[in-house]
Amino acid sequence: MAKAERTVAELVAMIANGNLELPEMQREYVWRSTRVRDLLDSLYRGYPSGVILTWQTSLDVARNKFAVATQEQAPGESMLLLDGQQRLTSLSAILRGEHLSVRGRKRPIDILFNLDHPDDVALITEVHEASDSDEGDDSDATEDAEELDLQKRMSQRTFVVASKALEALPNWVSVTEVMKTASDAPFLRKAGVADFSDPNYDKYTARLQRLRGIRDYVYRMDVLEDTMSYEEVTEIFVRVNSLGAKLRSSDLALAQITARWPGSLEQFKGFQDEITKQGFDLDLGNHLRMLVALVTHQVKFSIVAGLSREQLEDGWDRAQSAMRYACNFATANAGIESEALLSSPFALIAIGYWADSRGFAPSQSEAQQMRQWLLTANAKGRWSRGSSETILNEDLVVLRDGGGPTQLLDRLQTQVGRLEVLPEDLEGRTARSALFKTMYLAFKADGAQDWASQIQISLKHTGSRDRLQFHHIFPKAYLERHHAGLRKNQIDDIANLAFIGGHTNRTISDGAPEKYLAPLIDADGDPLGRQQVPKRRELLKADHYFDFLKARRDLIAARVNAFFVE
Repeated sequence: MAKAERTVAELVAMIANGNLELPEMQREYVWRSTRVRDLLDSLYRGYPSGVILTWQTSLDVARNKFAVATQEQAPGESMLLLDGQQRLTSLSAILRGEHLSVRGRKRPIDILFNLDHPDDVALITEVHEASDSDEGDDSDATEDAEELDLQKRMSQRTFVVASKALEALPNWVSVTEVMKTASDAPFLRKAGVADFSDPNYDKYTARLQRLRGIRDYVYRMDVLEDTMSYEEVTEIFVRVNSLGAKLRSSDLALAQITARWPGSLEQFKGFQDEITKQGFDLDLGNHLRMLVALVTHQVKFSIVAGLSREQLEDGWDRAQSAMRYACNFATANAGIESEALLSSPFALIAIGYWADSRGFAPSQSEAQQMRQWLLTANAKGRWSRGSSETILNEDLVVLRDGGGPTQLLDRLQTQVGRLEVLPEDLEGRTARSALFKTMYLAFKADGAQDWASQIQISLKHTGSRDRLQFHHIFPKAYLERHHAGLRKNQIDDIANLAFIGGHTNRTISDGAPEKYLAPLIDADGDPLGRQQVPKRRELLKADHYFDFLKARRDLIAARVNAFFVE
């Protein structure tokens, strides 16, 4: 194994020129912006940042694509990158000002640099760059005091993920913009430095020079020789990544699969895109897990190394049919139109395995029972009650041995104690609960509509006016005025949540329920009843909030239990 050194700028140029490529075994880019922030901070301080592992080969090896734009291979050395993809892709995006492209979606990545950062490392272990509320919440915008507190905490950082609020401050500059030019003038002007006599002139120019010095950071490279086979290099790739636990088991399994079946990655990604267009944006690992389940009758990836190419190809043909069936069944039979409504994608694997075992032609009664199992297991969070893989393997054993949804329901009852939902099960649960997703499904099945537009609720609505939001029936601000001291989970209790469009939500604002709901109590189509909102007027008053929650929990539990067996 040869040794070499390359600067960050040289490695980024190799990616841009097509001289550094990804082998098929590599996973896609997965880093979050906060990881990029921390990488830049380490390089800025000159801290160790790992080794780059490459393979210099003349073999015709199938390639994967970088998440940043690249050209056709330029003359000169050509290597395949085995370890360092996440770091170098991130640096390429920052230094070149490129958008990242992952599965056809482009997103910018912008990191800000603090010209006034502390000289020493700030003793901060975790900082949230934004105070994003749950999607669909009806909370007010961040208050000025919270914004000032955020800026104060951010001032202790050297790098942060860009936000409009921080970007507007004079001492925060875009790393990408600094890298694009050798001139300090625009950044000094923004920071209010007018001339050489300004006491900040020397400090800021030195820090900008040091920031640009990241391009000269030297990475050590280990280069595998051309004499090595693809299989041997794959084994090295798996071992290197296993030692640091950098990759998930599905990523390592993918590397082993592509070593035995060159060109398979494009097939996998093409099918993944097909299922995404259907509404289920699933990680590639879930599709591979379906393959493994059908071939081996279990879902742990450790057995992949022993599968032949013939087994893999046959398993993939079956896996595609099984996953299509599972997604179609979930959508059409259970109303689950997105992976966001699943407590775990493992439910799809169990359904696909069952469908394959029945030749995709189950009886009507068995399909009805499978629907009940899917909805109940989903509501009860079956796969979160222990090792997810172990629990899914238990399901597959039942089906492998000739059992069906009846036996799955029996096993589920053994695990959770009872299949029905009681009102007390809903107490204290918030929008993050699997029961909240079930509540949405039951209301949608009843034809629940936005209270103003009369558009039926759906996750597929677009536009800020009609996009689905969850609404606090007793608005947060209203409760804070009338019930000081309520805990957050008491305000966000799912019995206080309903589903309406964004415009209606904003129109209601912090209105009193007894007033804004009054016209809906006897309205045509029973808009409140379709979302199990009690219509007794006294329950809509502030001093009856807890009575309202109890009454609505009774209604929701009854509706959910009926929904399971429809």
